[in-house]
Amino acid sequence: MLDDIKKTLWATADKLRANMDAAEYKHLVLGLIFLKYISDTFAARRAEVAARLADPNDEYYYGDAAAEDLAAELDDRDYYTSGNVFWVPEGARWEQLRAQAKQPGIGKHIDDALALIEGDNPKLKGILDKRFARAQLPDGKLGELVDLVSTIGFGATPGVARDTLGQVYEYFLGMFASAEGKRGGQFYTPASIVKPWSPCSTPTPARCTTRAAARAACLCRARNSSRRTAARSTTCPSTGKKATPPPGAWPP
Repeated sequence: MLDDIKKTLWATADKLRANMDAAEYKHLVLGLIFLKYISDTFAARRAEVAARLADPNDEYYYGDAAAEDLAAELDDRDYYTSGNVFWVPEGARWEQLRAQAKQPGIGKHIDDALALIEGDNPKLKGILDKRFARAQLPDGKLGELVDLVSTIGFGATPGVARDTLGQVYEYFLGMFASAEGKRGGQFYTPASIVKPWSPCSTPTPARCTTRAAARAACLCRARNSSRRTAARSTTCPSTGKKATPPPGAWPP
């Protein structure tokens, strides 16, 4: 089912880019997918917390508090950070962006939303790619792309959401790599190549005979993990050095 959804999403997204270069367009698509992901996980966590606050049998139970007190309690960020969920300010939530998708200034609205998210999540500072206001898409295409990404459902739990994000990201990166030609392989290696080399990422004399082989395996794993979106460093076992994700990588 997810495979069919990925193919449909790609076909529509590729059609929307018109004559825009795939190397530029991928940042818009992947950026919106990530924005939808963190908004969905935030909304799911908020709904979970609200249910627990209203459950007399739950440790979060908030008693017979007034509605405004409950609303204020839902804005306690500890509930979200404890669940490993990014805090999404009200003006940056997906439903707000989707409501403005058909407006001429949707690109600036998205950039502003990303700036708000960065401001409230130090881990994301300087990572989110704010290029939507200057995107060279025909009129209305960015709004259509927002509507398309709105159809992606990331699931009701953070674990399911991360798995879905990883699969959608991997599929789109592979398709963009194909669309870009030789340049597309710079930061993407097909899974069919990664898997045979994966055992070498923990090299032993029986597994890897050269440092070059171990280094290749290390780089393959760093580039193509389902969490390639994480803004973190991966240590290469053959050299002990950090293999950092490519510029523009998106955290989970």
